[in-house]
Amino acid sequence: MTPAGLYQRDIHAWTQQTAELLRQGRFQEVDVQHLVEELETMGRRDRQELISRLKILLAHLLKWQCQPEHRSSSWRGSILEQRLRIRDLLHDCPSLKPFLHEATLLAFADATSLASKETGLAIDQFPATQPFPLEQLLEDAWLP
Repeated sequence: MTPAGLYQRDIHAWTQQTAELLRQGRFQEVDVQHLVEELETMGRRDRQELISRLKILLAHLLKWQCQPEHRSSSWRGSILEQRLRIRDLLHDCPSLKPFLHEATLLAFADATSLASKETGLAIDQFPATQPFPLEQLLEDAWLP
């Protein structure tokens, strides 16, 4: 089966075969078109993961700020977990650090929607723009 055919049938097998071809220096046999597509997809996936984690973090920070009477160790744990995962992602992909500010802005609208749905508060009861200092967003001890 050709590498392109394998890509269509079993992407996991294709990745293993491609890695082995590269290890062996058999570059002429590599399915370059699909390899380029997969590399580009990996980069987008990392950006999307950062935005997704920020949505959850921001939603919990909004809930923490807007519903002090409902604060719980569960919320604090979720906040910490997202911070840890974001830091791990930024450690593994340092080129995402300059994107952090933009990612935070992109995540905020959805975070507000999540917080509204989870709290039952109207969306207009949350800030219209991202209110949290970027420098403190990933600090373990900081809470609004």
